[in-house]
Amino acid sequence: MNTVTPRPAPPLPRAPLTATSVVRPARPQDAAALAALSQPFVYSGELRRRPASLYAAHAPDFVVAEGPDGALEGCLALRVHAADTEGSRGPAGVLYNFCVARHRQGSGLGGRLLRAAVARARAQSVGSLFTATVGGGSLFLRHGFAPAGVRLAPAAWATSLDPRRNARILARTL
Repeated sequence: MNTVTPRPAPPLPRAPLTATSVVRPARPQDAAALAALSQPFVYSGELRRRPASLYAAHAPDFVVAEGPDGALEGCLALRVHAADTEGSRGPAGVLYNFCVARHRQGSGLGGRLLRAAVARARAQSVGSLFTATVGGGSLFLRHGFAPAGVRLAPAAWATSLDPRRNARILARTL
């Protein structure tokens, strides 16, 4: 008679803490909520300080995750730069101001925002995407980004980086 030793059940996937958020383009009226969502990350040093007026002026750059209660739970912006180097693969995109509310971290929301931003970049014929992170960048690395030299990045963006932040440049070809 064969006996089988039972194995422990695999862990259950982490369920979101709230019902599914809707990922959508930001609107100018989201500016105050974008600034408020970003503020804890500015205080911790994970994001650069940006004036509230920037969020309204650049709202079309952002995709946001809106919770069932209407509150913003995450955001990510994409700025497209015209090709500025000989032999580049077309316009380059820069992802910036990526944040997910602490209570939603680990729920997959960041991945959804990143996939939405990549889809937007592809729709705009972006050849490569760049970002700068002061953290480990593990989510970006899991989504095909790799360390890159600043010389490959759009010059206007690269010169705007604050060297005191010691940010790591990551890139992905689309």
